[in-house]
Amino acid sequence: MDLYVSLSKTRCPFSLSRQLLLRPNAPQLLRFSPNSGILLRKPPSISRQNNLAITAIQVSNQTENDDFVLEDVPHLTNFLPDLPSYPNPLQKSQAYSIVKRTFVSPEDVVAQNVVIQKESPRGVHFQRAGPREKVYFKPEEVRACIVTCGGLCPGINTVIREIVCGLNNMYGVQDILGIEGGYKGFYSKNTIILNPKVVNDIHKRGGTFLCTSRGGHDTHKIVDNIEDRGINQVYIIGGDGTQRGAALIYEEVKKRGLQVAVAGIPKTIDNDIAVIDKSFGFDTAVEEAQRAINAAHVEVESVENGVGIVKLMGRYSGFIAMYATLANRDVDCCLIPESPFYLEGRGGLFEFIEQRLKESGHLVIVVAEGAGQEYVAAEVHAADKKDASGNKLLLDVGPWLSNKIKDHFTMFRKMEVNMKYIDPTYMIRAIPSNASDNIYCTLLAHGVVHGAMAGYTGFTVGPVNSKQAYIPIARVTERQNTVKLTDRMWARLLASTNQPSFVASDQERVDYE
Repeated sequence: MDLYVSLSKTRCPFSLSRQLLLRPNAPQLLRFSPNSGILLRKPPSISRQNNLAITAIQVSNQTENDDFVLEDVPHLTNFLPDLPSYPNPLQKSQAYSIVKRTFVSPEDVVAQNVVIQKESPRGVHFQRAGPREKVYFKPEEVRACIVTCGGLCPGINTVIREIVCGLNNMYGVQDILGIEGGYKGFYSKNTIILNPKVVNDIHKRGGTFLCTSRGGHDTHKIVDNIEDRGINQVYIIGGDGTQRGAALIYEEVKKRGLQVAVAGIPKTIDNDIAVIDKSFGFDTAVEEAQRAINAAHVEVESVENGVGIVKLMGRYSGFIAMYATLANRDVDCCLIPESPFYLEGRGGLFEFIEQRLKESGHLVIVVAEGAGQEYVAAEVHAADKKDASGNKLLLDVGPWLSNKIKDHFTMFRKMEVNMKYIDPTYMIRAIPSNASDNIYCTLLAHGVVHGAMAGYTGFTVGPVNSKQAYIPIARVTERQNTVKLTDRMWARLLASTNQPSFVASDQERVDYE
């Protein structure tokens, strides 16, 4: 049942039964359901001008079948109620003059789940991304900055370029700074001036034009620097650790009552960001991984009993390994962190390798870097160490697996195997983004610029069911996205490779997509 509710200081058609208190960093939840005799057909509208401070509302007479949840993002007027608004400059834009609906309605929302049962609740929704009719910054008063943190990923330079060009070409913003060297660049005074000419061709290069680093986050030093420099828009490109830092910056900005929009662009080559469909650079990584897999296949089919191992990225999530395997069709076995495997015994990896060698004389194994860590740690006895971002340093599963396979067949099966090991990790993450990711990065950059100019803060942007949406930072950092072994995509991989599932038969139940 479709529903429209407009929240304002005027009389509400629903009785509000209670107000729910959330943790400080939690996203704002707005729940709606129809009152007796009322049926309206549009999603909820949220009036910013009346500055109605609502953290969470539960509407009375709520029925399970009509439960509608809007996870709204913070807005500057939540803590700066007298902030003036201005007409959006896009009204006079030649490019947008041909668009039928130049501005996104505040009633437009994006559903997190599009496949539901007839009697299911309507579920969680997010604000649709895009330009708003009103903005809360005058272009000539904007001083924006961009920072990149964490590891490299294809597409970072494209995002930088399109943020700069979007601010300048769409909104007329002239004052844009690049913070060099990650978070520590804020208080190390490392900045460069950015404009469309400076960033014109950086999308053709890998890496990050602004340089990066791990760690270095000091909230008070960073916000002090933001305040001292007069920065009022902060664009932060990075993974889940970086976005948690962005959330802290937003909280400190709000505490000080500064008119500063803090916006995040989620980045991770592993595709392990929650809520969004995928992260930028992922398609490029899957495509580039094909070169390594093809090389391994050529090597092993050219020798007797050839066994090729290709190690791909995937610290806790095996999406790159899974999709690269499905795309290639020459892979015989894919090992990922989410799927524990075992080497010896019936149904183990050694038995599968021997069977495949007898059938075709060679095989290729793709292994994610986070797979089998418990087995490697048990033999190496290495102490737990972490990098500057707090990520656990992984043990190298590739050489360990290569040695285990070679030793088993040489010593116990008296069978000579030709091992070929390829690790293309740094080659993949250092390349420029492909055409698909370039387009995706443009959508992310334009979406985040529109959001910041519209006064949203403490948010990230990304596709939810193929529609760009504004998402509270807390949602993309609360958990990691991982491959679900009971989903059909993993079942498709098992059907493609015919590898063992490494799970007991009573667990082999495939869920709906």
